[in-house]
Amino acid sequence: MSYSIDFRRKVIFTIEEEGLSIRETAKQFQIGAASVSRWIN
Repeated sequence: MSYSIDFRRKVIFTIEEEGLSIRETAKQFQIGAASVSRWIN
């Protein structure tokens, strides 16, 4: 599945602003932690 750029930005913004871990953020958005990790890098 391909996620929109806006969604990816929202996820990354959440990590930065709320100080959540990648795993916590992935769980909150119901997506894979590996995806979140790739987006950050």
